Amino acid sequence: MRHLLSAGDLTRDEAVLILDTAGQMAATQAREIKKLPTLRGRTVVNLFFEDSTRTRISFETAAKRLSADVINFSAKGSSVSKGESLKDTALTLQAMGADAVVIRHQASGAPHTLATSGWTHGAVVNAGDGTHQHPTQALLDAYTLRRHLVGAGGTQDATGRDLDGLHVTIVGDVLHSRVARSNVQLLHTLGARVTLVAPPTLVPVGVEAWPCDVSYRLDDVIADGKPDAVMMLRVQRERMSSAGGGFFPSPLEYTRGYGLDARRLDALPEHAVVLHPGPMNRGLEISADAADSPRAVIVEQVANGVAVRMAVLYLLLAGGQPTPAAGQPLSNRSAE
Repeated sequence: MRHLLSAGDLTRDEAVLILDTAGQMAATQAREIKKLPTLRGRTVVNLFFEDSTRTRISFETAAKRLSADVINFSAKGSSVSKGESLKDTALTLQAMGADAVVIRHQASGAPHTLATSGWTHGAVVNAGDGTHQHPTQALLDAYTLRRHLVGAGGTQDATGRDLDGLHVTIVGDVLHSRVARSNVQLLHTLGARVTLVAPPTLVPVGVEAWPCDVSYRLDDVIADGKPDAVMMLRVQRERMSSAGGGFFPSPLEYTRGYGLDARRLDALPEHAVVLHPGPMNRGLEISADAADSPRAVIVEQVANGVAVRMAVLYLLLAGGQPTPAAGQPLSNRSAE
């Protein structure tokens, strides 16, 4: 694996390897000293053209836990705001010796351009581009699902296993969601069945070609599909007017049709878990009852995000080193 640009680029074995490696990284994070010397001397640049405190901090934490040097670059207040292009920015970072560039950009395809243009020799990790892809979010979602739903409900070691047989329902603003696109591809690769649920106006053109089912009625999917997990998507208000921008009649009607509340939470199978990529619009796509329920694994997703991003950076930048054998903690090899 040279870059990580899309969840669709991953094979089943590559995705499982990342999840297994993330499990080993997570095990090191329970120790008193969490830092590993694995990427000492390497430089990771967080190149963010879009605001995202949560994702940037997660990548920064992951890189620092692996002892990499980290440079955070935000478009705001930089030369980009004065008209500098992506190419010139990339050439500048390359001159500074970047070994990996984590890029978030409002334009779909920007990470692919950076990876294939020759402007940087380092690995490129897509941290979210336009409405296209967010592969590490899909990986951390898959890791969280495997922890809870594979291996006798998480009580047995799930190393080496995929998500075969699980049914995951993704609900909400699919149209604007790179999280939904990435998850549909990765969950399908890992063997899960995916159902998208959204108002017709928030379903993308061409969705029939995606490897998933589509429904417009959340209550029917919960009653008939018995999903093992429900993933609520954020309603991206910044892409709409306050009333929904014509995508739905009103926030109240959206909540009635597609919000996860206590009634729908009770209707889910007993083992089902609730995910949300955050930040949440409480009272719109998810109620406080559902968000704070013991079945919600939303806070855990944040912690798992660090372990998954450590795994991605480790595999991209230390790929020449032997991959730890299954069951062999990384801490035995390289902890300091």
